[in-house]
Amino acid sequence: MRGNVLVARMDNLGDVLLAGPCVRAVATGAERVILLTGPRGRAAGELLPGVDEVISWCAPWIDPEPPPVTQEDTDALVRHFRGLSLDAALILTSFHQSPLPLALLLRMAGVPWIGAISEDYPGSLLDLRHRVSGDPPEPVRMLSLAEAAGFSLPPGDDGGLAIRETLPPVDELVGLVGDEGYVVVHPAASVPARQPSAERSAAIVRALLEAGHHVVVTGAPSESTLTKEVAGGALDLGGRTGLSELAAVLAGADVVVAPNTGPAHLAAAVGTPVVSLFAPVVPSSRWAPYGVPSEVLGDQHAACRDSRARVCPVPGHPCLDRIAPEAVVDAVANLSRVSSRRPARR
Repeated sequence: MRGNVLVARMDNLGDVLLAGPCVRAVATGAERVILLTGPRGRAAGELLPGVDEVISWCAPWIDPEPPPVTQEDTDALVRHFRGLSLDAALILTSFHQSPLPLALLLRMAGVPWIGAISEDYPGSLLDLRHRVSGDPPEPVRMLSLAEAAGFSLPPGDDGGLAIRETLPPVDELVGLVGDEGYVVVHPAASVPARQPSAERSAAIVRALLEAGHHVVVTGAPSESTLTKEVAGGALDLGGRTGLSELAAVLAGADVVVAPNTGPAHLAAAVGTPVVSLFAPVVPSSRWAPYGVPSEVLGDQHAACRDSRARVCPVPGHPCLDRIAPEAVVDAVANLSRVSSRRPARR
């Protein structure tokens, strides 16, 4: 299959990064790859190898703060699809999302071939209704759709996460002296249920500092209040990095400590080991950092398991706030010792 192929992954930054192996496989067999993201994932899409063009649209059936459905908006999207002269489309979704609303819009735009993973009966909306057995990591799950559609990764591609942008220098930003290394702590996640409390994150930072680590705390501009509270005596870069600068900071770190959040997957994409503070509201088997040395901390059998809760339903947030700071220090030491850092994929 060749021609113009659209690949859609319409949710968050981390989800788009996890789609990277699928995108690279499609790029090997397509003349042009157009990536459709939601507005929350566009910046990650612009980093993916194999993408020729990124377009974004806020899907009312996916975004957590969905816009109203209007004929004007959907008509404009369908017209845009028609203008792309698409030969095929692959729709990537999480297990709880349906590909069928987007498949309908693509059909209305005249796209002749559409593939997706779908539990629901698709009727004439899909040409390939792919099924995935077991509970594989999300990058593997998405790559399997590309493979079912006849695409495969190029020789030498190990199927890990990757970015393509030349990263900016950040040694001065992180305050390095000589060959001094550093540990990044990224305390925030996209929803409260997936991140430790500020108090627990601050205790982790203090423990790492006391263990002799140079610690850098990162966060988006909207998270700068949190990073200031967490940093204490560490370097606070909250709100001071765009995605490229953040990728560079993560690439230079010895280890990254983060909850289940986009920057954890960005760390994996640049080859940095991750201590994953993982709330089991979704399965770690699917969403833990992929393709790099990692340690998952947090009670994976807590009462919130598989609930997909956005706000922790258990008083005290025990799955994350009972993680001992000393356990994080030990995990950082283990990953620093056993991981042979591979070159960052760009």
